[in-house]
Amino acid sequence: MTLTARAVLKANLLLGNLPESAIDKLAALAIRRSYRGGTRIFAQGEPGDSLLGLISGQVRISASTPGGQEVFLNILESGDSFGEIAALDGHPRTASADALTDTELFLIRRADFLALIEKEPQLASQLLQLLCKRLRWTSDLIEEAAFLSVPARLARRLMKLAEEHGSRVDGLMTLHISQAELAGFMNVSRQVVNQHLQQWRQRGWIDLARGRVVIRDPDGLRGVRDERD
Repeated sequence: MTLTARAVLKANLLLGNLPESAIDKLAALAIRRSYRGGTRIFAQGEPGDSLLGLISGQVRISASTPGGQEVFLNILESGDSFGEIAALDGHPRTASADALTDTELFLIRRADFLALIEKEPQLASQLLQLLCKRLRWTSDLIEEAAFLSVPARLARRLMKLAEEHGSRVDGLMTLHISQAELAGFMNVSRQVVNQHLQQWRQRGWIDLARGRVVIRDPDGLRGVRDERD
């Protein structure tokens, strides 16, 4: 287990910059967990008692609005960490995490994590950078909702998801995602998403299949993505 956890920590964009000794100490604290696809890992509002790292599979992060609507925030893959904020302050989870596929992950309990931070000052510095990255990401979402039109937001989200989670099939970027899932990321109805996707299909920018979007003309989508109200 330790070797696997260490590899994931090393692959993390920020935690991977820690000294080898600090990574070894973090990996030694890791506890392995397995989840079947469709299983909830933790729910928004639950106690934040651990930091988690993704070994394999995909995890979706989502949050519920005061009206009870679920909004998708991100999709995570191997090498990503999550749950840092609640693990640091001990407050309830700010979002929910669900395994999209069969998933292997590790967790580091909050008490062990905080004790290690006291012994490894550089870990605290890396965590500050990680939290700043999360804050900038949240600010981007707020900016999108405030200043971008729905088609611009959709194009931006589609391009970002394709770049991070898509695959190339016959030279074209293909993203396996349903229109309902895209609507969840956008906090709009599926009908609104379908309307814009059909327009882009007619222009030859994308192809649509069940649970899949094929991007044929990235430049066309980039043009919409960069538009502002």
